[in-house]
Amino acid sequence: MEGKALLAVSFGTSHEDTLEKNIAAIERDLAAAFPKRTLRRAFTSGMILRRWKRERGVEIDDVPAALERLAGEGYADVLIQPTHVMNGEEYHKLMDQAAPYAGRFGRLAFGRPLLTAAEDYLDLGRALLDTLPPAREEAAVVYMGHGSEHQANSAYALMEYALHDLGRRDVVVGTVEGYPGFGQVLRRLKERPEVSRVELRPLMTVAGDHAKNDLAGEEPGSWKNRLAAEGYAVTCTLRGLGEYPAVRALFVSHAREADAQDRPV
Repeated sequence: MEGKALLAVSFGTSHEDTLEKNIAAIERDLAAAFPKRTLRRAFTSGMILRRWKRERGVEIDDVPAALERLAGEGYADVLIQPTHVMNGEEYHKLMDQAAPYAGRFGRLAFGRPLLTAAEDYLDLGRALLDTLPPAREEAAVVYMGHGSEHQANSAYALMEYALHDLGRRDVVVGTVEGYPGFGQVLRRLKERPEVSRVELRPLMTVAGDHAKNDLAGEEPGSWKNRLAAEGYAVTCTLRGLGEYPAVRALFVSHAREADAQDRPV
């Protein structure tokens, strides 16, 4: 068979609800946009893959397994679209794992993550504008990203800049495992003494462990409770980026751009 395939690659999640609302939703939109391609799924997180197998008996492919399967089934043209937010460690892991398979296909194309090129930040900002509450002097919106030691971590500061450039200077972006962290977020909030209410949102493809625990959890160390201890009235909107149609459309757009490039390997 000399068919075409589309491999949607995600970091993954162990939460079935957010898997369906986010990753599966992106995959459905990709499948609809590429009806002539067979859609397959792969995760890059070994920890999450092991949890699915151990706790549910479900085996999900990693990137090498998915590509090996596609090569064995005779697919000649494979388009890989990551659902990662930024061009960071997990994306480069995907690229490294896919590299040995380049010679196994007539064509192997790669779509870019959500935030790679300069215009991606404004595109995502515009996609998020309609999801935000109206700007109010006494309120702020705080996005929590994952964060990384990878140089691509600068994406979070760029994302905040883009949102400010689009007129939403009430938005603050921080990360749970990188810079800017909670301390910097709190400082930015205190620079606006009129702010008394904060809405927390995840800046992640899925609203999984970090969103449910680090952002909105009941433990004293969650961002929700740390901000409440500072006197803010806090609400949480636990929706991953994959739940927004306009954001899913950006992944589809990136896949279309990659598919249009005639670059055999």
